[in-house]
Amino acid sequence: MFTIKLEEWNLLKWISKNKKVFLLVVVVIIIAGILDIKYEGVFYQLLPTSMQSFLSDLF
Repeated sequence: MFTIKLEEWNLLKWISKNKKVFLLVVVVIIIAGILDIKYEGVFYQLLPTSMQSFLSDLF
């Protein structure tokens, strides 16, 4: 049977009340990830070499 823990339920209620804030946070994280890949930032350098070369070809 599907049950939702109290903490998860509170998070879902917070997201439903603050949709614009949640959307803004998600968009900022996505843009930060793309810029990290483009400018070969910290998280990009932590990736394996094969993944780095694949992402370099995309961007």
